Amino acid sequence: MNFSTDNVYIKVQDHSVSKENFELLLDSDLQLLKTHPQPALENLGSYYESEDYISHTDSKRSLFEKMYHLVKSYSLKKKVGLINSYHREKGSLLDIGAGTGDFLVAAKASGWQTTGVEPNENAKKLAISKGISFQNSIESIENEQFNVITMWHVMEHVPDVEYQIKQLKRLLKPNGTLIIAVPNYKSFDAQHYGKFWAAYDVPRHLWHFSRTSIEKLVSRENMKLEKTLPMIFDSFYVSLLSEKYKTGKMNFFSAFWIGLRSNLKANASKEYSSHIYVVKNK
Repeated sequence: MNFSTDNVYIKVQDHSVSKENFELLLDSDLQLLKTHPQPALENLGSYYESEDYISHTDSKRSLFEKMYHLVKSYSLKKKVGLINSYHREKGSLLDIGAGTGDFLVAAKASGWQTTGVEPNENAKKLAISKGISFQNSIESIENEQFNVITMWHVMEHVPDVEYQIKQLKRLLKPNGTLIIAVPNYKSFDAQHYGKFWAAYDVPRHLWHFSRTSIEKLVSRENMKLEKTLPMIFDSFYVSLLSEKYKTGKMNFFSAFWIGLRSNLKANASKEYSSHIYVVKNK
C-alpha cells in the first residue's frame, strides 16, 4: 500500500472520546484511506472507553438506543438470510468482532455451528451468557476452516488490513463465503457531512473503504468479490450521529432527509453509506 502525508484526503476529529485531530491519507490506486497517525496498539483500547460505544452494550437507555436495537433485530434476520442463501447446507461459521453475540445467536438458531472472536471483554461476557463459544484470536485457530466468515463493521478496526485478509484466506474453506460490511466514504452522506461524517469514527476506524479497495484487496489473495449489497439503514443512523457532531444535537428531520437523499442518489451511483461485500474463496 502506498500512503503519503502529502496525499491527505480530509482532516477529521475524534468527536466521541478524545477530541484529537487526525488526517486520512489516500492510496490512489486502492482508493483506500488510512487514519494518520494510528494509535499504538497498547493505547487503542482507551479510545473505545465510552458508554456511547453502542456495539459493545445491550443498553436501551435512550430513544436513539432503542431505535438502534429495533433496526438491529430486523438486520439480524436479513444477515442470517443472506448467509443461508449462499449455503443451503449449514456448516461452520466464524464471526470476527462478534460484539455481544446477537448475530451468532441468530445464526446458531438457524442451524449453524458458530464460533466468535471478540477483543472487548465486556461484550464477550454478554455473548458468553447467551451461549456463544469463542476463540481467543484468529491466530489461535490453527487446524480449522470455516464455510462462512463474517465481519460486520469490523474490517475498519483491524490494525493491518493486508495481514487480516491473508488470515481470512487461510481460515476459509475452498468455495467458502466471506462477508465484509464496512462504511463507504464515497457515499452522498459522507460527502455532505465532510469532516463531521460519523462513520469516519477516528481513530477507532483505522481504515476507510471504497468498493474498489475491497475488490482489489481480496483479489490479491485469490478471492473474488461476487456481490455488493446496500445497507440502507446505515445512512439514517450515520446521519443522525453526524448531525450531533456538526450541530451539537440530534436533528431527526435533517438526518432523515440526508439519509433518504443518500439512498436515493445511491440508486444511480451505487455508492451507499455502507456496503455488504460477498466474497467467494477460489
